[in-house]
Amino acid sequence: MSTADLVPALPREMYVDDATWRSEREALLYGEWFCLGRRSDLGLTAPSQVLTADVAGESVLVTSDEHGVLHAVYNVCRHRGSQLRPVVPDAPDGAAGPAVACSIGALRCPYHSWTYGLDGRLLRAPHAELDDLAPFSLAPVGVDVWGGFVFVHLTPERAQPLGESVAKAAATLANYGLADLVTGQVLTYDVAANYKVLLENYNECYHCGPVHPELTRLVPAFGGGGADLTWDDGIPHREGAWTFTTTGTTTRAPLPGLSEAERTRHKGDLVYPNLMVSASADHVAAFVLLPTAADRTRVVCSLLFAASEVGEPDFDPTDAGDFWDLVNRQDWAICESVQRGMSSRSYRHGWFAPMEDDSLDIRRWVLPRLGHRTGEQP
Repeated sequence: MSTADLVPALPREMYVDDATWRSEREALLYGEWFCLGRRSDLGLTAPSQVLTADVAGESVLVTSDEHGVLHAVYNVCRHRGSQLRPVVPDAPDGAAGPAVACSIGALRCPYHSWTYGLDGRLLRAPHAELDDLAPFSLAPVGVDVWGGFVFVHLTPERAQPLGESVAKAAATLANYGLADLVTGQVLTYDVAANYKVLLENYNECYHCGPVHPELTRLVPAFGGGGADLTWDDGIPHREGAWTFTTTGTTTRAPLPGLSEAERTRHKGDLVYPNLMVSASADHVAAFVLLPTAADRTRVVCSLLFAASEVGEPDFDPTDAGDFWDLVNRQDWAICESVQRGMSSRSYRHGWFAPMEDDSLDIRRWVLPRLGHRTGEQP
């Protein structure tokens, strides 16, 4: 391999600079469909619910109206700008991402009692005597659901249909019945690294050999530098193993609807900018990345199982949970090491080797959205 085979990675400032972070999030986080998490876990399956969610520093309200239809709006009253549901930045987890929805009949501003319907329409403006309430509806946010995941779009007038953003993952994971799966365990992490470092790490297995010895014993192909992995077909386990658990097996049955290959192989896909999905035969690990700063990302890892399995009185997900927690912590530790190294004054940009070609997806996705050609440095 010659030096000509190496491709420059994104420049240093796109990982460590606060001003670049604020500029970039306008295009990459506010200008694309952003995953909040599982609809059922967010509490948005019942009618008349409201969820306050932080999207990289912007507070939005997602509601389920009296008919169970989802709506989303900015958490900003149209009168004087107060938050309708105040978020205290210094409170624990105040800006850490979605919590759980609560029951509500309307949205009432605590400042002057302007009151809005769960669809964002202004219903009452006490003492204002407005002859037309329609122009004062709350600023809309796009909202849609795929595979049981809720997505929002903070620039809905420019949003493409969600189906186009998830098309590749929908095809790869078509047989896993994502919408019907139930969360059996949740693992939450605060990682001191830029969210793109986590995306790049997920997209390549060049690191798997040195970073994940337990994983490569389970899936030997992962230890070969990441070349020639056919993700569309799935990656086979070692002889006698068929899922991501501490033993490589489990008493849980494979998910219904899987092909013969999917019953013994591991598949995965990524929905930019913040959903990573890894599918095993009996469960799916879904990672929602919630960026909070240039060098901080909260990760919510939900382990999804068939509802029939979770409903069993002796259901125990720890064989999968313990394995994923081990692999996750290995990943987050090396990602934090990368972040610290990128923060050095000596660092300009890294390089992608040919076997890391999937990681170049980050360049192919990021650069055009920032007004650059894929092959040029910003």
